[in-house]
Amino acid sequence: MQSGAENTPPKRRKRKPKFGDTRRLFASLREHLASGTASLADIARLVTEGLQADASVIYIARPGEILELAAVQGLNISAVGHTRLRAGEGIVGMVAASGDILNLADVQNHPRYVYRAEIGEEEMASMLAVPVKRAGRTLGVIGVMSREARAYTPVEVEALATVSMLLAELLVKAGATDIHEEGFSDTLPRRFAGHVLAAGIARGKILPYGAQAPIAKLLTDDPEAESARLDDAVEAVNKGLDKLFSANMPAGPTSRDVLEAYRMVTQSAGWLTQIRDAINDGLTAETAVDKVARALRDRMRRIADPYLRERLADIEDMVGRLMVALGGMAPKPERADGLLLLVRRLGPADLLDWHARGIAGVAIEEASASGHAAILARALGLPALQVDRGAVDTAQEGDPAILDAEGATLILRPEPAVVEVYERAVESRNQRAAALAAYRDVPAVTKDGTEFQLMLNVGLAMELDQLERTGADGIGLYRTEIAALASGGIPDVAGQAAEYGRVLDRANGKRVQFRTLDLGADKLLPGEASAGEENPAMGWRSLRVALDRPSILRRQLRALLLGAQGRKLSVMFPMVATVEEFRAARDLLEAEAARIRPAPEELEAGTMLEVPALLFQLPGLLAEADFISVGTNDLMQFLFAADRGTPELAERYDTLSAPVLELLEKLVTVCQEAGVSLSLCGEAAGRPLDALAFAALGITCLSMSGNAILPVKAVLVEADLNTLRPVLRELRRAGAAGGSIREPLAAWAREHNLAI
Repeated sequence: MQSGAENTPPKRRKRKPKFGDTRRLFASLREHLASGTASLADIARLVTEGLQADASVIYIARPGEILELAAVQGLNISAVGHTRLRAGEGIVGMVAASGDILNLADVQNHPRYVYRAEIGEEEMASMLAVPVKRAGRTLGVIGVMSREARAYTPVEVEALATVSMLLAELLVKAGATDIHEEGFSDTLPRRFAGHVLAAGIARGKILPYGAQAPIAKLLTDDPEAESARLDDAVEAVNKGLDKLFSANMPAGPTSRDVLEAYRMVTQSAGWLTQIRDAINDGLTAETAVDKVARALRDRMRRIADPYLRERLADIEDMVGRLMVALGGMAPKPERADGLLLLVRRLGPADLLDWHARGIAGVAIEEASASGHAAILARALGLPALQVDRGAVDTAQEGDPAILDAEGATLILRPEPAVVEVYERAVESRNQRAAALAAYRDVPAVTKDGTEFQLMLNVGLAMELDQLERTGADGIGLYRTEIAALASGGIPDVAGQAAEYGRVLDRANGKRVQFRTLDLGADKLLPGEASAGEENPAMGWRSLRVALDRPSILRRQLRALLLGAQGRKLSVMFPMVATVEEFRAARDLLEAEAARIRPAPEELEAGTMLEVPALLFQLPGLLAEADFISVGTNDLMQFLFAADRGTPELAERYDTLSAPVLELLEKLVTVCQEAGVSLSLCGEAAGRPLDALAFAALGITCLSMSGNAILPVKAVLVEADLNTLRPVLRELRRAGAAGGSIREPLAAWAREHNLAI
């Protein structure tokens, strides 16, 4: 293996690196960096010696998604500046493309390994390769190699990851971002799909936020002073949070719960201790915060549970505040009126802060509808969208954009024709909203005289103002688990009772159907590990969990009874598969009711109908249940064996198809004969055309999200069900083979001037 004399491989020592090696490595790096003359070759040499490797390489990103060898140690120095790899080519290219660390004990037998003779790495058996990343961009790759076939230890991996972080800051200072971004600038329109977090449409200029400035000082020889700086920064951040929460928190106890849960996560001693340990290893406070944050990101991105991954946004929020307090990140602008915020992650405190500064909407790359930021966005009425990855890297500050949090699309640099279309759409939407508002106080009666009820699906006390705003007849589904998920745990009996009492107070005599905790599947509380079920939606969830942990269910039932304070109480059990399960749950409810005073004026126990097996047990179920609510979301996925979270199946099965309509018609008949009230909730209930068909079948109590109430009401009060029923029968007969009748029914509705 050829190598320059000045680049002779270091003499190999047999002992493994110890924890103390990390500190010595950082001390050596600090010494060289302080001189101001440290080169990439120096860093390669120090890393090779510090990690007791046989060789090391540093690749730098060049225009056109090319990686160029910029420094080596222990290999042929003549390859520097000549060896190039495409992104995705070889181990180095794969690390650059994926952004993941690769720790390979047998690198040459990896299927993506590419041999380059000029480098002289034939004798190297193992390799540890780490991406050099900055603000979401890959600036290069650093790797170490050994002749010995071995996996590198976690200590070595962490040490090289820290060196990678330091190298990124050096490259930024040297202008590597200009090199990396050259040829990647984009002025063309771009669309990014996503998922709606809070409905609405907003137009404005993009404000990307979260990229920190290059850290001025990476290493320290005075850990005590840096620890003191960290303590001061934590204190300053806490004072700022207190001020923010007191001045800007939306009304309602759940907002307070969300923000207190955020405070508990962000001020956890665990990750702050890791920062202090990193400072003791020789990093400055800013570098230590950045290092720990990067490690947390990498770990939490691998967590499958969306709720637990959402806690990463809370940590990111606190990291940003600490970096601002330490001077490592630019503070937020005083005002952001009309701007569209674009971020990778966003915690609830940050969202509250940005809302106070005047943003018109927010797009987040990593977010979920059950996350803290989404919950507060809905409470604040702020359009919010989760967008596909790549938006943050593509957008530039000041780019014009349209945030369509109804069509689930972010459009960067829209063409004039697109802007014009959206302007007309927004104007039409505003006119439509004004027209719909007129239906708020219109009696809920169809033209043929059929009375109907439109109810709300809600999960937070802060959403109850929709009762007044929409004129809804009550709450058909109060999801009791949402507040528990938002606050990070199930409150005690007194806490739950207070929440349920507030809901009944705000309902002011209108009917409220409380669904008991629907946990499991994709709704896990912090500390509850997933059981690793292959099909969690059909696994240990909802009432199954409650019956296996009756103490949790009994406490909730007790809280519901206490919160009712003698008023009428309706309790609904989810995911019931057998009459025996419903009976067991009802027995627990009645046992608790016998102990509580004052007793409810009236106590009802009902069930969600989501599991098809219940359809074959209707006589027994109707003898036990006071009411039934069809949960269309789960019923559809179980009926058609189609996971509702799989995009490929989203449009394949329809509620307006023969099997579903026949099922519902028979259910209406048997419920009417038994004198048991029937309602339907879920996404289908909030679609005007679907609601029209359900009403024609005889289901006249529908429960839906608040923004669907008035559009559905507008269609129903203008409809004549006596005219529709024979048409619906004919359409069903024509679609008896199982096909959807959606299109012909929509055509009929349009002919009759119904705004579907």
